[in-house]
Amino acid sequence: MHKKPVPPVVAEKKTPAGACPYVPPENGSEPPAKQGLLSRLNPLNNMFSELSNERASTQSVNLPLDRETSTIPKGDGSLWEYPSPQQMYNAMLRKGYTDTDITAVESMVGVHNFLNEGAWAEIMGWERRFSRGLKEGYEICKQGEEVANFKLGTHDDPFDTTTWDHRDVQPPKLLRFTGRPTEPTPKATIMQWLGYVMPEKFGTAPPFDRHDWFVERCNEKGCKEIRYVIDYYEGAPEEQGDDEQPVFFLDVRPAVDGPVSAAERLIRTGTDVWWRASGGVARELKKLEAEKARREEEWASKSRRYN
Repeated sequence: MHKKPVPPVVAEKKTPAGACPYVPPENGSEPPAKQGLLSRLNPLNNMFSELSNERASTQSVNLPLDRETSTIPKGDGSLWEYPSPQQMYNAMLRKGYTDTDITAVESMVGVHNFLNEGAWAEIMGWERRFSRGLKEGYEICKQGEEVANFKLGTHDDPFDTTTWDHRDVQPPKLLRFTGRPTEPTPKATIMQWLGYVMPEKFGTAPPFDRHDWFVERCNEKGCKEIRYVIDYYEGAPEEQGDDEQPVFFLDVRPAVDGPVSAAERLIRTGTDVWWRASGGVARELKKLEAEKARREEEWASKSRRYN
C-alpha cells in the first residue's frame, strides 16, 4: 500500500490540452433532466468528450486555464493530461455539485493529479516485476521488496514513473480507466469485515473511492490488457509546520481476472512476507557485512605490502 502525503506545491509542467476523469453516478440517482449525461462521455475513461474551459456564468473568481501533463502514456504513446482548475469546476457543476467552494478547486486538482501519479507509480512497480512473465517475476521478488528494488534499479525511488530499464519490453500504457466508488472491491469488503471482528488490528474507514485502470502489457509473446484495481484510503493528516497536510493510502494491485494475475499477487506478497519472516533481511545484512569486512582486510593487506 502506497502512502501519499500531498505536497503543498503542485508541479508546474503544463500543456494546453488534456482530459479529466469522470465518475458516472449510480443508476437512477440523477433527475430526468440529466439522464442524457452518459451519452456525452468518452468511452475510454468515462470523461466528458469535451470539457469546457470557459468561465461559468455563476462564477465569482477566475480559475487557471492551463492543464498539466501527466507521466502516464496513452495507448497511442502520447501522455494523458489533467484538467485545468476551470475544467474541473465546470465538470463538478455539470455533475450537480453547485455548492463547491471555488477557492478550493486548485487544491482539489493538485490532489487529483498527485494521486493519479501515485497510482501509476504503483502500477509501474508491478509491471517492472511481471512484464516478462511469472518466472522472471518470481526471480525478482523472491528476496523481498527491498532486494527487488535493488535488482530493478529503483531502490532510490521505488515510485519512479519515468524510467524503464527493460530494453526488450515496451513500457506499460494506460488504455482507459473508470471510477467505481459505489462498488467496493472484494479485498476492501474483507478488510471491513475483519475490522468489525478485530478493530484494534484491522479497524479503518472504508475506501473513499475505487478506480479500475486498464493497462497494456507487451512482451515477446505479444500485448494483452491487464486490469488493475485501486482503493483510495484517507489517513490522519500530518503536521508540516503550522499546517496539516492530508495523507492518502493507495492500495493498487492486479485484479484477479484469471490465474496469472492471482499468481502475481501471491508471488509478490508471499515472497516478501516469507523473506522477512525467515530472517532473509538479516542474512543479507550479514553477507554484506562479511563482504565489507573482506574488502577492508584486502585493502589493509595491500596497504601493509606497499608500506
